[in-house]
Amino acid sequence: MIVKLLLLLFVMGMSTFVFDDSYAQITSGGFGNSPFERDFGDVKFLDAYFGTIDEKFEIDAGDKNVPFTVVMANVGTQDITGIRGQLSLPLGFSASDGPSSIIHADADSNSLAGENFYLTFFVDIGNSVQIQQYPGTVKVDYSRLRESGIRTAFENFDFKITGESVINVRALDPFLTSLQKNHVTIEISNDGTAPISSVNVALQNTQSERASTTQSITNVENVVILNTDWEIGEIDPKSKKLVELDVYVPESLKGDTLRAPIEITYFDAHGEQHTISRIADFYVKGFIDLSIYNVDAIELSDTQMIIGEIINEGNEDGLFGFVTVESRGDSNIKSNTQFIDEIEIDAPVPFNIPIEFDGEPRYGDHEVTITVRYKDSIREEIFLPYETTIFVNELSNGDDDDSDSTLMIVPAILIMVVAIYMIRRRRNNIIKTT
Repeated sequence: MIVKLLLLLFVMGMSTFVFDDSYAQITSGGFGNSPFERDFGDVKFLDAYFGTIDEKFEIDAGDKNVPFTVVMANVGTQDITGIRGQLSLPLGFSASDGPSSIIHADADSNSLAGENFYLTFFVDIGNSVQIQQYPGTVKVDYSRLRESGIRTAFENFDFKITGESVINVRALDPFLTSLQKNHVTIEISNDGTAPISSVNVALQNTQSERASTTQSITNVENVVILNTDWEIGEIDPKSKKLVELDVYVPESLKGDTLRAPIEITYFDAHGEQHTISRIADFYVKGFIDLSIYNVDAIELSDTQMIIGEIINEGNEDGLFGFVTVESRGDSNIKSNTQFIDEIEIDAPVPFNIPIEFDGEPRYGDHEVTITVRYKDSIREEIFLPYETTIFVNELSNGDDDDSDSTLMIVPAILIMVVAIYMIRRRRNNIIKTT
């Protein structure tokens, strides 16, 4: 019985060592006592994040010398001084001074009772670190005013690698045409690794805002824009959202670059609101407005021709113009092209294309397509088709006979006139002699 009692006491004594060693703790070789042991103290942990006192940073794997700020509160009844912090982070994080260096920081000043103080460490982030939440531990050494000795506090916390958001803006079609309404699509993309949310896009310095600005920033106030503000919600990493608007550009901006400032407001992965500015650039082209009219088929110098005219009612010349005639339906007119060079504004440009048949000539109605091909100021090729029906007559055969008859009649008339003149003259001479 005595042996059993001694054995039971021995087991109970050893169990205290077993359970004490089972807790994960930092020994005296690290931060001293276990970070899980808590007593009432003078400091309390509030927050830990990558960034400075005034701003939280989005960070990604591979970033170097990144500030890491720990926010603490002096909850004691006395001011504290000599504040020094030491940071313990998981594998993949190291001090910016080198992998084997201790990550430490000092507070800039004393901390008054009831006030917050900040410890800013500088950390290198390994390339293999993932975007997720990680645990950390901070040790804070400090002294109370008018008290000798150093007090120590330990705090466990969680922090996260957020990734970085990279916001870019571009116009899907960067060309506008003057003197007409343009439908514009602008792409807002997040090319980074962190999501952004509650995204608001606003076009700045428009006519509606010009009254509140003393000086124009760009020339966007000279155009008419129907909508200038969009709520597009969340943009995930490596994704994009589109905003659409209608813009009317006056003739005065032809050949200029239109710079549209865009303000983007969003919340980052920390939940912090940011506002950034971007510029969407557009080039304003001239307006080419072509019409084809007076299309007909005529006979000219024993050749049948398709004629017509082209008028440009825009504000810019069409360049390198060609006119092509192609048959439609059962027409057997061969395709033919004529070069007409520049198509100037407010000046009709005629064209005349000989008619050639594929096989035997067929007269009467022919369905054809007349296509005007030209280039604008940015050398973009444009096609203007025009479908019509022309009537092709047979070539007239009596013209040669009439010409031959004319050639025979005229000399005969001349001979008769000369003969009559000679007869009358001879008669007059006989009368005088008698």
